[in-house]
Amino acid sequence: MSDDYQDGNALAGPLGEILAFDVTTAEASCACCARTGPVATLRLYERAPGLVARCPACEEVVLRMVRTPDAAWLDMRGITSLRIPLP
Repeated sequence: MSDDYQDGNALAGPLGEILAFDVTTAEASCACCARTGPVATLRLYERAPGLVARCPACEEVVLRMVRTPDAAWLDMRGITSLRIPLP
């Protein structure tokens, strides 16, 4: 293994460029059934503690978001990839 690495702070610029976008236009791939489609087509449920988005094909949970006054938690373990269109 090489010692030729930077710490995670080096991700600030590259990730900042792609995370400041309209997420509904990104294409998410479901980890369960492999369906790929825009985030806008996910089924969103708001009656849970936070927001829960499910795959419209297999109904598995693909994304969870919970907010408190001082933080937000984002769980995307149901998405295998997120394709973000760049201008």
